[in-house]
Amino acid sequence: MPGDIVMNKLIRIGTRRSKLSLWQANHIAALLRRLQPDIRIEIRAYQTRSDLNPAAPLRALSGTGLFTDALESALHAHEIDCAAHSLKDLPVVMAEGLTLAAVPKRGDHRDALITRNGAKLAELPAGARIGTGSMRRRAQLLAMRPDLEMRHIRGNVPTRLAKLEADDSDFDAIVLAAAGLIRLGLAHHISEIFDESQMLCAAGQGALAIQCRADDDDLAVFRTLADWQSAQAASAERAFLHALEAGCSLPVAAYARIEGRRLRLQGRVIALDGSRQVDVAGETGALDGRAGEDMACRLGAQLAEEALESGADLMLASIDAGDSSD
Repeated sequence: MPGDIVMNKLIRIGTRRSKLSLWQANHIAALLRRLQPDIRIEIRAYQTRSDLNPAAPLRALSGTGLFTDALESALHAHEIDCAAHSLKDLPVVMAEGLTLAAVPKRGDHRDALITRNGAKLAELPAGARIGTGSMRRRAQLLAMRPDLEMRHIRGNVPTRLAKLEADDSDFDAIVLAAAGLIRLGLAHHISEIFDESQMLCAAGQGALAIQCRADDDDLAVFRTLADWQSAQAASAERAFLHALEAGCSLPVAAYARIEGRRLRLQGRVIALDGSRQVDVAGETGALDGRAGEDMACRLGAQLAEEALESGADLMLASIDAGDSSD
């Protein structure tokens, strides 16, 4: 039948080396084994440019594909059959010859605050030091609390938690994706989860991406792992990002959800100091298949145009002009 994998076939999954990345790859492997218990799966780990420069702010690293370049090279070289990514790390413009084969069912899309003493954001003292490597999180935190002192932090999830909990820590709190903490069994560290009115997520946050060669014989197999609602929501979010010509390092947020047969999308562009933000929202039909994907992408592009007309273009231009502190 269509989508069957040849018995005892070897599927090689590429991933980054962090605990969270390996969890993601193993999760995709488990989904594949449910389809065909007899297949053999090999997980191959790689270092990307972001991994080779763990202390540098993302905007200091030039080019796109900071989290994906090594995996995409491995796909082109036929070293692996698919790559497992966090969808929010995958560039909105796909590398030539590659395709987004599937977005499995999405996890928690929200951002989480972790504090040294369990306090919520409103309970932190004036001038509290918050660690984040994300302009989007930084800008929205300052919109809520202009008194906060924002400090740069990067590294995988356990590394960031260790930096927060150290006796000589430079941080009173850090902000991480809730999905990563949940997937690694570290949700007990969460002090507060932000809702969309407080902090809108990055496009694709909480979702996984299975990337393959566009001409791969097993493409249909990987596509059976897709959750159409998660994929359509992610398409709307990524279309918003793409139309703004904004990568994951800029203060741009988007979240889409399906309610009944309607897809609802929220988009946000925030000034880096949190002093101003542009919010847009809209909805369209939610349909499984190509027609639904097209409608989702049109909605994302439409809302991006509305955001630009409302002044988002000036905010993004000012950041590109040189304010790259994080």
